[in-house]
Amino acid sequence: MRWIYLSPHLDDAVLSCGGIIAKQRKAGIPVEIWNWMSGIPADDMPLSDLARSVHAGWELASAKETLEARLAEDCLAALRVDAFPRYFDFLDCIYRRADDGEVLYPDEIFVPPHAADENLVTKIAEAIKANLHPDDILVAPLTIGDHPDHLIVRRAAERIGHPLRYYADIPYTFWCPEQYAEMTAGLAVEDFSVTDEGLHTWQEGVAAYSSQLTVLFGGEEMMKNALKLNASAKRGFQLFR
Repeated sequence: MRWIYLSPHLDDAVLSCGGIIAKQRKAGIPVEIWNWMSGIPADDMPLSDLARSVHAGWELASAKETLEARLAEDCLAALRVDAFPRYFDFLDCIYRRADDGEVLYPDEIFVPPHAADENLVTKIAEAIKANLHPDDILVAPLTIGDHPDHLIVRRAAERIGHPLRYYADIPYTFWCPEQYAEMTAGLAVEDFSVTDEGLHTWQEGVAAYSSQLTVLFGGEEMMKNALKLNASAKRGFQLFR
């Protein structure tokens, strides 16, 4: 039996579940993180203005440089929480285009998935099913924040008919508390206790994503404070069913 955390991007699982993962690994439970939108765009793919803007926020230039840097960060984060990472080569929404070359997300990333991405849901569902064991425990994003890549991964996971647990998407949970309350209302809560060591491991795992800390939290210390406050408010870590 493995715990499989579905991570739309190269950070989502550790951001949202690093404390739980560290606790499970300390208990000897096999844990894998399946990263979906970790493909590297072709060198000659023209970047949209949105992609260039996102790269600038991360202080990275080309798509290749960006993905290579983020893959290195994710490998370090997975090492720190002691999980086994797997990487699938689907593209992040900021790089995706329709067959005719249309940029699917030209201006905004917090929008419903483009109709052209329905095929992506199918492909991810097929990949999950092909790699899943019957006794695996599958954990998907709740999709707080309505990021299309999170929505696509959740839809794919729900399509295969395997029992699911859900995690609250961090940092979107912090940014959208009303949506968090609405989406978790009526769900069964599975609590995981927190220790100082577990919290520290979670913080160090997230700290590996150095390109993301300023954009997501305002810096490393603010990230550590946010995770500590979250664990304290919830008296540990939580998953939902």
